[in-house]
Amino acid sequence: AQAQARTHKTRGSTNLRGNQPVQSSRLPHRDAPPQFSTPLCPPVSPPPGRGDRRRRMAAAGAATPVGAAPRVGLLYDDRMCAHATPDGEKHPENPERLRAIRRKLDAEGVASRCVDMKAKEAKEKYIASVHTPNHIKLIRDISSKEYDYRRNKTARKFNSIYFNEGSSESAFLAAGSVIEVAEKVAAGELSSAIALVRPPGHHAEHNEPMGFCLFNNVAIAANYLLNERPDLGINKILIVDWDVHHGNGTQKMFYSDPRVLFFSVHRFDYGSFYPCEGDASHCFIGEGAGEGYNINVPWEHGKCSDADYVAAWDHVLLPIAEAFDPDIILLSAGFDAAMGDPLGGCCITPDGYALLLTKLLGFAKGRIVMALEGGYNLKSIANSLCACTKVLLGDNFTYNSPRMQPFESTWRVIQMVRDELKAYWPVLSSKLPDNVPLRSAPSYIEMWIASFQIYLLGNLTPSSLTFYRHAISIVAVFKPHS
Repeated sequence: AQAQARTHKTRGSTNLRGNQPVQSSRLPHRDAPPQFSTPLCPPVSPPPGRGDRRRRMAAAGAATPVGAAPRVGLLYDDRMCAHATPDGEKHPENPERLRAIRRKLDAEGVASRCVDMKAKEAKEKYIASVHTPNHIKLIRDISSKEYDYRRNKTARKFNSIYFNEGSSESAFLAAGSVIEVAEKVAAGELSSAIALVRPPGHHAEHNEPMGFCLFNNVAIAANYLLNERPDLGINKILIVDWDVHHGNGTQKMFYSDPRVLFFSVHRFDYGSFYPCEGDASHCFIGEGAGEGYNINVPWEHGKCSDADYVAAWDHVLLPIAEAFDPDIILLSAGFDAAMGDPLGGCCITPDGYALLLTKLLGFAKGRIVMALEGGYNLKSIANSLCACTKVLLGDNFTYNSPRMQPFESTWRVIQMVRDELKAYWPVLSSKLPDNVPLRSAPSYIEMWIASFQIYLLGNLTPSSLTFYRHAISIVAVFKPHS
């Protein structure tokens, strides 16, 4: 991957301790510069004076005045549930994902506290900023009668894609919705916003749909802010992709653009985890003017938890974000790294997501746009997004998740990422803390058990449950503590 990175030219704080209160209503950008700390580790401080400068700037022009209730936009439109498998086949990316989130937000009284927003279809000229005319034409026409007898055949030409009669409208609505909320936040009409959209977007390439994604919603919105609305003053955008899969499409669209700092933390598994491409490696850092502005934190295995992600935040993302000083943050908010997800195999808790989001509120005057990406366990995705919504609304929360340490592999990956990028971001030149308590990587048998358990969660039947019990009893002979 390192050799490929050198030659590739074709690509367009809060310590993680249980029961510690986290006061999201006292946002870092209103009170104090960030402290970059990780579980059980001393903080790594920002460069002298930089935090003070950003705090003064925030106080002078914060998106939400000190003491005022945040205005959080929430966009949900049931028309995006029309995109479904053509014959009702079971599929992880299905309309119930949006409905489960909306039910949870309503039940918790959270939706009523947000500013209700309506979806709008994106204009083709804005989509054309990142996608080819043939790609746009395909998505526009795929739901028409012209494709009734060849829609499934067309879908099979692509990687992990399905189409039906509702796909075209849903795709245009998803792209337009992220533009809509991003524009409102950039203009200061909202302090932050959440776009509950599907189909997701971060895998969609310049010239084709991919990985459940039809249009790259976040990339389209970023291009819109930078190129169509210069009057809004958005000159630098931080895109954070915490979906468990690498944001391959988004990376390629901004690979040489220094106006966009792209950060993706994802399972890589030495190139074997979807989308199984070498450019998800840490050594792909951008090219040309964009060299150093593409950041990949590639996990070597599953079961990464809150502690691993907080370590990546504290020792990679936050120091660089402090130096980059973005005008707005677009968050590709996939929740398939959540505990219990049938595809991700990681273990982030709802409180973990809330903590990661809280740490981002110290930048860009708190102007954050969350656009839904993956996440396929209905309970996990609903609980996680609800926790994040409460953070944006300014609610206090207590971090109640079990205290854990990062994996040894996490520390190694973080060091590799810092070594690769320190020439571009001098703040990464400082030494990582020593004597950090770390966990050993999970064994192959533990990973097999975890994967099998997650699979059964989504496919549980009486016969599969019986098989699972027999399999566990056999495994227990070799590993009694499993």
